[in-house]
Amino acid sequence: MEETSAESTALKEEKKSRKKSGLLLFLLLSLAGNGVLFWMYWQERDRAQTVVTEKETVIVERENVKGDLVQLKEDYATLQTSDKKIQAELDEKKEQIDQLIAEADKHKGDAWYISKLKKETETLRTIMKGYVHTIDSLNIFNKTLLKENVKVRTQFLSEKEKANSLTKEKEDLEGVINTGSILKASGTKAEGIIVRAGGKKESETKKARKSDKIKVTLTIGENTLAKKGNRDVYLRVVTPDGKELSRALDDANSFSFNGVRGFFCARQSIKYDNKELPVTLYAESAKKFIPGKYILEVYCEQNLMGQTTLVLE
Repeated sequence: MEETSAESTALKEEKKSRKKSGLLLFLLLSLAGNGVLFWMYWQERDRAQTVVTEKETVIVERENVKGDLVQLKEDYATLQTSDKKIQAELDEKKEQIDQLIAEADKHKGDAWYISKLKKETETLRTIMKGYVHTIDSLNIFNKTLLKENVKVRTQFLSEKEKANSLTKEKEDLEGVINTGSILKASGTKAEGIIVRAGGKKESETKKARKSDKIKVTLTIGENTLAKKGNRDVYLRVVTPDGKELSRALDDANSFSFNGVRGFFCARQSIKYDNKELPVTLYAESAKKFIPGKYILEVYCEQNLMGQTTLVLE
């Protein structure tokens, strides 16, 4: 009986020990599980915080890119040029910037797309610097051309003033010298004409748009002291806009008069034998005659023989 009681007590102690071990194991497993759950919670929290931070960074970057695009558009707007091709390209770039701004609003949280927009913005700014350099170069070139144009225009006006001065001096001399070897003409007349019937008929007109030609007639006076022989008679015409009328502005259509060179629009060879000789010259234009006052001068051997004006309406 005593042995049986001892065995029973031992079994009870063993069972109690096993319960304690199982409880301890359960507590340890619970603590381990809670630790894992706690670790997973912090991992998820860190990941969520990273996502939020990344989104905030993308939003800030998008606002920076959009601000750069708006400023870039304003910079492009300050570029102005008279070159139509370059101006069209500038307008195209401004439209492209508007599209990029719209894309920035559309892809607010797309980091890759915002990065792409940033690169395109940098490219457009680099292109703009090239336009700035080109426009500056064109402006310098245009200023140089303007100076040269003013210089040429001044020289032309100076030569024209010189020619007018020489013409006046010649007219004063012609009032004193009644005889000499210089040929003189009288009755210089000019009129706009319409050509009909294949050039066989002519009729006068006062209208510039109807005029086919300008007809100039004059009579070279008798001069017994002049040398007989062939001579060339030149017709010089200054149009209402101050240009010389000519088939082409080249050496083949230029001549000397009063110490300068100019351009003629008609030339006729005559045979002079010291007697009165009527001469008719025709001024033609590749374009329509423009309304206004025309100055017509007839020269022979670099001397002004006759001069008149014609006003076409």
